[in-house]
Amino acid sequence: MGGHAGGRRGYACTPYMHDHESVGLKEAWARSPNVREMHFVTATFSEDGKLYFAPHANHYMLAKVEDCEIASGEVGGRRGTGASFVFGVDESLFERETEGKKNFVSIYYTEYGDTANAMGEIARVVGKSTRVGSAAHARMGYYCDVPPRLEFPFSDSIMVLEV
Repeated sequence: MGGHAGGRRGYACTPYMHDHESVGLKEAWARSPNVREMHFVTATFSEDGKLYFAPHANHYMLAKVEDCEIASGEVGGRRGTGASFVFGVDESLFERETEGKKNFVSIYYTEYGDTANAMGEIARVVGKSTRVGSAAHARMGYYCDVPPRLEFPFSDSIMVLEV
């Protein structure tokens, strides 16, 4: 287990295995006042990312949550499912109404040393696209019963985009 996403708003992402435990969590999240939205998503990991997040899955449940600490407790206790993540939003960089429904939630990390300036610059560039509804700076909490081979060095440099 690594990182701490804190008690703020954000996103929880945990493998969906089509088993009893996953279905139970899906039903609990569907009823939870902590969960604002829930989606089934496909995750892709770069070759570099696989070094940090093994084992990982391809099919996840992604929930937009009011309190990341509650979500951390829910995904942190799962066993044998692979890596789960909680992204606690530190700062909303921008938010606006967009036409149509949300199609993507994209989560990236930046390797820049000056995170505040890097996030601001990324937000300015991304903000030019009218399809991006929001951008936020977040911290990542990582939960897995198998310890990572390497500690992910960019947990405090996460960018979340809703497109």
